[in-house]
Parts: sequence; C-alpha cells; structure tokens
Amino acid sequence: MTLTVWLPYEVLLEEPVDRIKAEAVNGWFGILPRHIDFVTALVPGVMTFQPVGKPEEYLAIDHGILVKCGPDVSVSTRNAVRGKNLEQLHTEVEVQFRAREEREKAARAYEAKLEADLVRHLLEAEKNA
Repeated sequence: MTLTVWLPYEVLLEEPVDRIKAEAVNGWFGILPRHIDFVTALVPGVMTFQPVGKPEEYLAIDHGILVKCGPDVSVSTRNAVRGKNLEQLHTEVEVQFRAREEREKAARAYEAKLEADLVRHLLEAEKNA
C-alpha cells in the first residue's frame, strides 16, 4: 500500500507501508494491503503506520478524511506531525501548538486594531458630516 498524507500546503508523507492503524468517529481500525476500499472521517489523535521494512512510526493528526482505494491510502488533514517515537511526537506537537497559538494571538491583536481604526474613522466621518 502507499500512504499519502496531504496538508493544505504540502504533501507531508508519501511512501509504501505494510499496515496502518487510525481512529475514526466510531472507533479504532486497522488497514492491511487487501483491505476493502472505504472512506472515513478521522478524529484528532495519533495514527500509526509501518513503512515497508522499517519500524512503526507515528503521525499526530487533526480532524481529517481517510480514503482507501485499491493500493492507495490517502489522508487529508489540516495539521499533522510525524514522529519516530511517541516522545519525539509529543515534543514536536507542543512546539507546533505554541507557534500556532502565537500566530493566532498576533492575528487577534491585528483584528482588534482594525476594528478600533474602523470605529475611529466612522466617528470622525459622522462628526464631519
């Protein structure tokens, strides 16, 4: 099977795998090469996969969609982090979470400034009318 993980801005992963384990809304499931084709919604969590001839790896994912079609398994998600072990994955997720939190804080501050400027301009326009 070939596992491909799509993010909005890049392909995070595309490689042959022997097996996959993930969690959907209705619980955990596994996929082996001759598994029936299907589509499911994934919940945020940790997906495991085993690259051909290598040890198992981990992928922390946000909500997503998994599509199994023939020998191809595609996962589309907004955020994902790959790790060789759970400790490394935990550290990487924390780093990305903090970076995203800082970006969101800056965006909220900019939005508040825009709102304040708009109100100020509207008051000045009303005053001059």
